[in-house]
Amino acid sequence: MVDHVLALAATWTAWDGHPVPADDRIYTPHKAIRRVADHMVDHLAEMEARLVGEETQPDHWHASATTTEADLAPFTEADLDEARSRLARLARIWANRLDALTPDQLDRSPGTGWTFRQLAFHLEGSAYYADSVGDLAADGASASRPDRTPKP
Repeated sequence: MVDHVLALAATWTAWDGHPVPADDRIYTPHKAIRRVADHMVDHLAEMEARLVGEETQPDHWHASATTTEADLAPFTEADLDEARSRLARLARIWANRLDALTPDQLDRSPGTGWTFRQLAFHLEGSAYYADSVGDLAADGASASRPDRTPKP
């Protein structure tokens, strides 16, 4: 999922500054990266809490319902470098944590909620945010074109 997101993000320096409508929300390159990272952090915190027998903390993020001023900023090469570092590190943390678990821990995870294996597969859905912005180099199309819709 992270490789897919970063491959799309590599095209986002061409973004024209117009948010992209998808379903009942709007997306921008920064918002897509923020949502992918937040989703990974949220479920990582859930897994870590459950592993040590703590209650999970509810998140108070506004998620994709909110588009911040920072989300509307141009997406530069420096932003792409930051996204690569941030998401690659989060993916490595996830891989290390999952690799340290036994198959039984993956499938019979403590606490309530999805198993840790299900959580990991659930994170694949975070690609939706990047797919909403799309590949801006694919055909030279602007992200603001109304026919740009994410693939499920």
